[in-house]
Amino acid sequence: MIDLETVSKEDKRIYVLRDERPALAVVKLGVPLIAGMIIMVLYNLVDTYFIGLMHDDYRLAAVNLAYPVMMVTIAISNMVGSGASSLIARSLGAGDDEKACRSVTAGFSLTVFNSLIVTALGLALLPVIVRGLGAKDNTFAYTEQYVSVIIMGSIFTMGSYTFGQLLRSEGSVRYSIMGMIAGTAANIVLDPIFIFALGLGIRGAAIATILGNAVSMGISVMYYLRGKTLLRPSVKYIRPTSEILKEIFWVGVPATLETLLTSAAYIVNNNLAVDYGELTVAAMGVSQKLLSLGNYVYQGYAAGTQPIMGYNYGARRYRRMISVLKAGVLVCSGTELFIMLVYGIFAPQLIGLFSDTDEVIRIGSRVLRTIMWILPFVGAVSMSRMSFQAMGKPQYAFAITLVRQLFLYVPLLLILNKAFGFGGMIWAQPVTELIMMTASVALLCRVIRKEEALAEGR
Repeated sequence: MIDLETVSKEDKRIYVLRDERPALAVVKLGVPLIAGMIIMVLYNLVDTYFIGLMHDDYRLAAVNLAYPVMMVTIAISNMVGSGASSLIARSLGAGDDEKACRSVTAGFSLTVFNSLIVTALGLALLPVIVRGLGAKDNTFAYTEQYVSVIIMGSIFTMGSYTFGQLLRSEGSVRYSIMGMIAGTAANIVLDPIFIFALGLGIRGAAIATILGNAVSMGISVMYYLRGKTLLRPSVKYIRPTSEILKEIFWVGVPATLETLLTSAAYIVNNNLAVDYGELTVAAMGVSQKLLSLGNYVYQGYAAGTQPIMGYNYGARRYRRMISVLKAGVLVCSGTELFIMLVYGIFAPQLIGLFSDTDEVIRIGSRVLRTIMWILPFVGAVSMSRMSFQAMGKPQYAFAITLVRQLFLYVPLLLILNKAFGFGGMIWAQPVTELIMMTASVALLCRVIRKEEALAEGR
């Protein structure tokens, strides 16, 4: 249960959500998350790096082809994590501590249940999934090896991701970061052991990733069991009420569809890239993974603002929400401009860390120097989506994703690829994010001001 005495003494976690200066609040919650997410992206970069040491670009391409499976697993985790986190933050803001505890417990129960379904269905449909990812003759066996392990270990990936979200929803960012750091450290140590020492190759990379997630999940669970958190799951709430389930899924299902649409767009992108050769897939995979370091910056700031927005929405403090949004966009865009500069200058050297093939380095540098242009715009889009989820208004968050992925990005991929070839295809994402930045921020400000007007009876 929640420690009511701790909350009555104005726990510093609540202070950050409620009273801290907007820019400082965004930095306090966002920067630790960014650090943790950058550490988390090392899961994939470490796999890519060690597999690159095998000097086999088909194995490198297979890791990229398999990535959407991890995205789908995280998407299902996000259904529970986003839904429960939004409900927890709003419940704390409204002073409903029991509902917040019920939501945490429901998050644990649903994660276990969902992971069992994912494992059973994934293994039954494994060959179909691998073909659907775009694997061809040279990459099919490697992709299948990697994907099968990821599916079997889905409980650990989902638990690591969801429990971290639950911790962040109450402001316990430091605890969620510790799990990420420990999991990544385990992956870095285990990768060379499983890949080279045990001779398991690409399968060993997947095993190391799963074990790293197991460590991360275990640490998050430990914090809950030892009573270090503001909220704790309770056995008496192990069966979620219909009201709790409804509220979790109301926010969570659109969040899952959002990630699934992103994954589907990624698959379309990979299937188009295959037509330019499997080395192009390898080059794009390395570029996308390097870009993910920049992606995690905006995702970290967005995830950091989510509990602030949810808490203040529950407390009906709408002006603070607008202030937090403005501060978040400015801080995020400034950080991303610096990262973009680094990518622009050092693209060949960065790609060269993962492959010594001249063609991969040439294509990868071109891709990275193009897609890096999403960085100044995409933070505002992500922050708007997360804010809508925090407010319990997932229909708007899903609408942003639907327009972004289904009506803009995928059509632009197809149109620009047909009109301008590979060069046109890689510009589809920057064009999409530029359009969506303006639309999503304008929509969020309009909804917040409407809520404020209703609350004041205007």
